[in-house]
Amino acid sequence: MKLEDLKPAKGAVKKAKRKGRGFATGMGKTASRGYNGQGQRAGGGVRAGFEGGQMPLFRRLPKKKYFHIINQVNYGVVNVKDLAAYEANSVVNFQSLREAGKINNHAEALKILGDGELNVALTVEAHAFSESAKQKIEAAGGKVINLSETAE
Repeated sequence: MKLEDLKPAKGAVKKAKRKGRGFATGMGKTASRGYNGQGQRAGGGVRAGFEGGQMPLFRRLPKKKYFHIINQVNYGVVNVKDLAAYEANSVVNFQSLREAGKINNHAEALKILGDGELNVALTVEAHAFSESAKQKIEAAGGKVINLSETAE
């Protein structure tokens, strides 16, 4: 089979109906436009969503400012540079950071990000870690415990 041998299946391609070309087309004198009115005139027609002067649906519905995200987790975000203030070999977790005021009261889980440097070996327990944060904590001699993996 060659490229020039390809053609559509039989019956797949029809000739377009030529509207307004006499009674033989089966469309009669109005060429399927109906009788009087805006749709019958040349260039006539209505915009999308037009409902004949009735208040259209898109204007009747209230405008929502946001959509509620189902099962959304509000992470309290802490950078590695904020962990540098802790003593060596201490355990840093969600509760200790909340008591220190590093996380607000709306947070449901803890995520550690990798901004800054860490020179203290810490055991960090969090629900999520960025890749760079993991590397920096482990490079300082610390330990990373992912709480979302241990819960499963």
